[in-house]
Amino acid sequence: MGEKQEILQQLAQAVVEMDEEAAVTVAEQAFRVGIDPYEAITDGLTVGMGIVNEKFENEEYFVPEILLCADAMYAGLEVLRPHLKIEAASHHARVVIGVVEGDTHDIGKNLVKMMLETAALEVYDLGRNVPLHDFVDKALEIDAQMICLSTLMTTTMDGMKKVVDILEEKGVRDRFVVMVGGGPISQTFADSIGADGYAANAAAAVRKANELIENMVTA
Repeated sequence: MGEKQEILQQLAQAVVEMDEEAAVTVAEQAFRVGIDPYEAITDGLTVGMGIVNEKFENEEYFVPEILLCADAMYAGLEVLRPHLKIEAASHHARVVIGVVEGDTHDIGKNLVKMMLETAALEVYDLGRNVPLHDFVDKALEIDAQMICLSTLMTTTMDGMKKVVDILEEKGVRDRFVVMVGGGPISQTFADSIGADGYAANAAAAVRKANELIENMVTA
């Protein structure tokens, strides 16, 4: 096994083993040997959290373990985050982000939030299991330009369409760009519900957010 792969595996292992100290140490090592910080996050820390989620679903881990694993992941993220090379957004914009009602999986959403903030966007995180009207209410309250909706569950995907429907019903759909993402989401689904954009991962989310905001400002 090459050094890079070994380090990525150690990052994942630190998360699975709930070891914050190891997560920090290995993340620092990843940076020192020249591993791309985003790759260290997605192919190391995030992979570890995926294993943790599987253990939770198989009832090997429970909520206390999940929280400790998340602490280890975020400890590693804090080391790598300052070194992410992300092009700053060309326009200042306010973004409302959250996981739609019925879903409590927020690791992906948190990673997207971090990447958007790194791109100098102003992000308002509503958290997880967010009532659908709250997305619209918050976006109106802060005069946001974008609403980002996330879910990891097929059973809550319809909530994304309902948010778009609420915007239509209030007559404010054209005031916001709506971006969707998450495990079961696709471009086809985004198109079917009238969303403006879809991103398969956090890096793509930043590029798509910049593109959508640019188009909105220059329209």
